Amino acid sequence: MAVGVIAKLTVQPGKNQEFESLFNKLVKAVNENESGCDFYTLHQSRTDPQIYMVLEQYDSEESLALHGKTDYFRSIGAELAPCMAAAPDIEYLDTVQA
Repeated sequence: MAVGVIAKLTVQPGKNQEFESLFNKLVKAVNENESGCDFYTLHQSRTDPQIYMVLEQYDSEESLALHGKTDYFRSIGAELAPCMAAAPDIEYLDTVQA
C-alpha cells in the first residue's frame, strides 16, 4: 500500500529564496535517487508566503523509511534548519484504493 505524506514547513521571513533554493536541491536528489518515491513536490501557500507544503508519496513504508536515512536528506535538512521558523508539521496518510 502506498504511503502519503504532507509536510507543512514554516519559513522565517526573509528566508524564502534561500529555503526554496536549498529545497529544490532536495527535490532533485529525491527524484533522481529514490525509485520508491512516486512524487516529491514543494508548494507555497497562496494565503501565507511563509508556509510551504511538501506533498510526497512512497510505494511502501520501507521506501518512506529509506528517504529519511539518505545522506542528501540529512545534509540538506541541516542546511535548511536556519531558514525554518518552526518544526515541521508532518501528517502520514494511507492510500485508499477502491
